[in-house]
Amino acid sequence: MRNIVSAVALLMAGTSLASAEGELQLFNWGDYTNPELIAKFEEETGIKVTITDYDSNDTALAKVEAGGAGFDLVVPSANYVPIWREKGLIQELDLSKLPNHANIAPEWRDVPWDPGRSHTVPWQWGSTGVAVNVDAYDGDINTSAIFLDPPEELVGKVNVTPEMNDVISLTLMYVGGEPCTEDTEVLKKARDKLLEAKPKWLSMDYGMTEKMAANDVMASVYWNGAIFRARLQNEKVKYGYPKEGFVFWMDSVALLSDAQNVDEAYQFMNFIMEPENAALVSAFARYANGISGSDAFMPEDMKDAPEIVVPEDLKSAGHFLPTCSPKAQEYYAAIWTELQK
Repeated sequence: MRNIVSAVALLMAGTSLASAEGELQLFNWGDYTNPELIAKFEEETGIKVTITDYDSNDTALAKVEAGGAGFDLVVPSANYVPIWREKGLIQELDLSKLPNHANIAPEWRDVPWDPGRSHTVPWQWGSTGVAVNVDAYDGDINTSAIFLDPPEELVGKVNVTPEMNDVISLTLMYVGGEPCTEDTEVLKKARDKLLEAKPKWLSMDYGMTEKMAANDVMASVYWNGAIFRARLQNEKVKYGYPKEGFVFWMDSVALLSDAQNVDEAYQFMNFIMEPENAALVSAFARYANGISGSDAFMPEDMKDAPEIVVPEDLKSAGHFLPTCSPKAQEYYAAIWTELQK
């Protein structure tokens, strides 16, 4: 899911992007698209791809909803897909133009957030957990206490990624609640816990692959693939799955309702569902994908990586986030606003 948006991408996102035959405008999470994949697609098709980055689901949704951005494809997370659909921002796919749709792995073909895969195709999936530099702390890392009740060794050394849904959901599960709850007592417990913990944090930021690899941050709420990449640079970085509950997510590619380069968009979606190309998607950002047959092309070090293979005794603690009700979204927003003060 992901990294900080660049200043250049922000500048691009602030203007309407012209469409033209043989072009494709992809609106995707930052640091999430393999340049090798894009180069291969451009060489095979002659289509020029322009990528504009965003840093959160809310940023992407707000930009497209404002209109006039000129994007063709977007990559929302599972719990946001129903929102994009309800707002009419993405269109139903013509599966006759996607012969590789049959390559979607059985477990990802009919998902709660997109029944029958009528509006999206898989990009990548993973988890949100906690990362710790074990030189700084050698205790249990499979707990959200790392950021909500930081051990003394980590006080002032913890980062919390500013992704509202992930952070509040992790906190709700830590205090015994469930994501998207409307129970005000449980929500108050989560708010209080976050406000109590915040003075013990170093930052609320992105870019943790680089910062944890460089020992600038000793612990962080973050995404598994990005921490995998950090660990490849610094063996002391480890990824934990909070036993109180952690987040599973899947990001999928959707065709925007006002897309101008529709044929090019279909070519790209079909292209990324080729097993060899799906493996290229994963090889860069280090997340799993949802395409059958891609394992044969995946990097060897991903096949048994602890950031990819969830321990058996912790699998049941992982939860895909539901789409919150409007009331729950209001509660989340209120907590998040207070946390930003």
